[in-house]
Amino acid sequence: MQKMVISDPETGKAYNLELDEAKAKVLLGLEIGSVLDASPLGLTGYKLEITGGSDKDGFPMRRDLKGAVRRRLLLSAGPGYRPREKGLRRRKRVRGRAITPDIVQVNVKVVKRGKKSLEELLGKGAD
Repeated sequence: MQKMVISDPETGKAYNLELDEAKAKVLLGLEIGSVLDASPLGLTGYKLEITGGSDKDGFPMRRDLKGAVRRRLLLSAGPGYRPREKGLRRRKRVRGRAITPDIVQVNVKVVKRGKKSLEELLGKGAD
């Protein structure tokens, strides 16, 4: 089961959506930066852009790492590492940019809005 966190830049709210296996198959093979039609997910008229996510062990996805691999990279900033001082680097384990069954959380943002609001379609308030 995958979880999708939908961020709405207009309102500043985020919504959680639990995806069953059928809905999660729509995401398989897509990469960070891909824009998808959210109609199969029950959000008619919406287009969503994938901005990131994390795998089953909590390792974050990175846009600059091709494929679905898990690697140890020397990081100085960005997803996976926040240095305490300027110039610090550390080797951290991160996940590639492709969505596979191992990804349990996918972060997306609204690019194009539908006729109904997200609150109406999801039937719940923001988290």
